[in-house]
Amino acid sequence: MATSTSTQGRRHPAAALIGFFAVLGLLTLLMAFSGTWTPKLGLDLSGGTSITLTAANTSGSGAVNSSSLEQARAIIEQRVNSLGVGEAEVSTSGGNQIIVAVPNVQGNELVDMVGTTAQLAFRRVYQVDYSYAAADPTIATELPSTPAAAADWRTEPETELPTGEAGRQELLTSQLAYTPTEEETAAFAEWNCGDDFPDVWDQVLFACLRADQVSDSMLQAGVNQKYLLGPSLIEGERVSSASAGIPQNQTSWVVQLSFDALGTTLFTDVSTALVDATEPANQFGIVLDADVISAPRMNDRITGGSASISGSFTQDTATNLANVLKYGALPLNFELGNVENVSASLGSEQLQAGLIAGAIGLGLVVAYSFLYYRGLAAVVIASLGVAGLMTYAMIVLLGQSVGFALSLPGLAGVIVAIGVTADSFVILFERIRDEAREGNSLRTAVETGWRHARRTIVVADAVSLLSAVILFILSIGAVKGFAFALGLTTAIDLAIVFFFTKPLISLLVKTSFFGQGRKGSGLEAEHLGVNPARRPKPRRTLASAGKGA
Repeated sequence: MATSTSTQGRRHPAAALIGFFAVLGLLTLLMAFSGTWTPKLGLDLSGGTSITLTAANTSGSGAVNSSSLEQARAIIEQRVNSLGVGEAEVSTSGGNQIIVAVPNVQGNELVDMVGTTAQLAFRRVYQVDYSYAAADPTIATELPSTPAAAADWRTEPETELPTGEAGRQELLTSQLAYTPTEEETAAFAEWNCGDDFPDVWDQVLFACLRADQVSDSMLQAGVNQKYLLGPSLIEGERVSSASAGIPQNQTSWVVQLSFDALGTTLFTDVSTALVDATEPANQFGIVLDADVISAPRMNDRITGGSASISGSFTQDTATNLANVLKYGALPLNFELGNVENVSASLGSEQLQAGLIAGAIGLGLVVAYSFLYYRGLAAVVIASLGVAGLMTYAMIVLLGQSVGFALSLPGLAGVIVAIGVTADSFVILFERIRDEAREGNSLRTAVETGWRHARRTIVVADAVSLLSAVILFILSIGAVKGFAFALGLTTAIDLAIVFFFTKPLISLLVKTSFFGQGRKGSGLEAEHLGVNPARRPKPRRTLASAGKGA
């Protein structure tokens, strides 16, 4: 019976360690499967640009509406992300500012991305075709270089937009009568999504569906829809309101939009011209920044200035389209403020300094462990080592799955966690020492000390984790990175203590070096301040008792 109990005791710590290393191996396999072994780095470590935009209410009252500021932030964030810029951070600050921070982008390029007002327009559809989606949207094919074709790709408007209603209606009449030239249709056949094309309001436009509007089937096939669009018929500023909803006695989501007085007149003429046209000339493309958001058909002549767009909408897609129609142009005027460039070399210096600081902190913890806990320092080193591996793996995987980018504040959070983990070791070791001083055997001291220490460790880590969660919720910008890293490493510390440190100590104390408290183990009686005569002698097994008899 004694042998069976002893065997069960030996199996339990080993099983916990095996399970722990299985999880660590799984994380390694996930990194191998993703093909990424390095974490994503934030702006301050990889270099890039941060700009500040200061808003003023378009009404001239001087007050900035908070909802308009948030809508402008969402539009700017959408524009930056649609250009394929990873780890971009767009946040509001001070009630009238938007801060845009983007890694690996220089100042002028970022200003061009977000410093201009979004362009929303309604254009007639002349041709629709499929195009292979570009693998890298930054690689653009050359436009046709023949003299006739080059003359058609003008980058300046041929005419100025009339301000009066009569002149605007006259211009619309000529735009509706426009027919693409043979050169334009031939060039459209050769054009693919990802190729450059100038967006000029009074000329044709080659455009594709925006990425978030492409269906799953087209994504799987690697294709997108491309459109040959005519000159701009109605500007986005003519839309006075837009909303998403389910009409009474219907079950599908639709988008309702209304135009201002001039827009109502123009839309009446557009609907009259398009309703009797053959497909696809009966469609009008809703274009935002040279991307097609939607291309609905004109089913009826609309004279009241209100229209309904129906289709295979969900609540999210209908709401998104309504927001684009309502806020395609930024709802606020912005002035460019600070433009701060962070070089990659400066980022690498900061990273190096952070790693050196972490190494110093780690070295001090290890040195203290050797001086005070002696042989038990092996447990500290092993625990810190696997904690580092697990933290690194989680940062890499979170970067791939949710876009978490390691910034300098985040690195500070990881370094702070060294102290949190060291606290857990101190609490556990000191409880074991206290139990040994009370006359318990070392094996009993380990188990009893653990039962008392784990409650303190859980409470201490829970306080640290709660602080990190509150800081993450209430903070903005880079401070969120610090809070996230601190919370992540605190949770990992709990897992390490329960599933690695404690089982490892339970195994070590069964060896003669640690279990008998030999010199240098850190558990010798003199080092613990225990009278050797009071220490219980190791239990004799049934086999040894038989030999003595």
